[in-house]
Amino acid sequence: MANQTRQLAELLRSEGLTVSLIQTNTDYRPKWVSRLPFIRSLFRLVPYLFALWQQTGRFHIMHVMANSGWSWHLFAAPAIWIAKLRNTPVIVNYRGGEAESFLSRSTKLVRITMRQSSALVVPSGFLKAVFEHFDLPATIVPNIVDLSRFNSASPQRPTRRHLLVARNLEPIYDNETAIRAFSVVYKMHPDATLTIAGSGPQAQSLLELSESLGLSRAVVFAGRLDRDAMAQAYRKADIALNPSLVDNMPNSVLEALASGIPVVSTNVGGVRFIVNNELTALLVPPKSPEEMAKAILRLMDDSALSEKLVINGLAEVQKYTWLRVWPLLAGVYGKASHATRLQT
Repeated sequence: MANQTRQLAELLRSEGLTVSLIQTNTDYRPKWVSRLPFIRSLFRLVPYLFALWQQTGRFHIMHVMANSGWSWHLFAAPAIWIAKLRNTPVIVNYRGGEAESFLSRSTKLVRITMRQSSALVVPSGFLKAVFEHFDLPATIVPNIVDLSRFNSASPQRPTRRHLLVARNLEPIYDNETAIRAFSVVYKMHPDATLTIAGSGPQAQSLLELSESLGLSRAVVFAGRLDRDAMAQAYRKADIALNPSLVDNMPNSVLEALASGIPVVSTNVGGVRFIVNNELTALLVPPKSPEEMAKAILRLMDDSALSEKLVINGLAEVQKYTWLRVWPLLAGVYGKASHATRLQT
């Protein structure tokens, strides 16, 4: 979501708009505060709220990138209420894959806050259905893929032995399944390699798992990569894996399609809204290393299948260019701004 936010700000500026980006994860000041649990949250929250109040009065629209849980309560909800107090139309752009469980727990609070917004925007039909189940109407504005950055000059590969996972090292992304699936593949193809690009609390446990499976030389933990480094990682990869347990519209899948590499993904959440099994990706059940390994081996052994997925994926990802998405977002902005002028 952070990468999407930065990219959106850049693209809006390219359309001639003035954009101010207010971060929720700025560096701690002083730095030693980062060692103090709970207190460090206040050192981020207070400057964030102050910046919101100060900046909101200067702009015509507030665009809030929202997620589930405490992220909603601490950052998204205050932004919406501040915009309301400053009489500024606010667009809520919700992206959390855990929306259903979150809304089940916090329906009343979310509804009260959402009434203060001008529009709710979600990136997929999956999330639209979730919100409408809770009587919260939403408009679909898809994620954006920068095809100038994520692309493939030569989608055809003689062999497909290098695998890539681009998810953070957190339980909901289930990188353990990807490693266990790779261990099955590695026994049949000892020249295969796996790169995991991401950071998170499971870094050490996942490293220990790969070592216990005898994969130390074949698995690389690349850490968090910036957008340019991530684009390079896709271009070097042959197959992308998405082992997630919960998902909305994973940009990692869209970026893999744009980079001309076939995708093996779990069939959870909104994934089925952006790829079709056997047509633009291979979908497998979550927490099933054996099924994921079978899908990987199919792509390694069946070049015709791999190339079919690549060609179809390159065509499918055209739906997510700025050229396609900007008119949709501009329409939401225009309606919100017009409605506010009528009210005042």
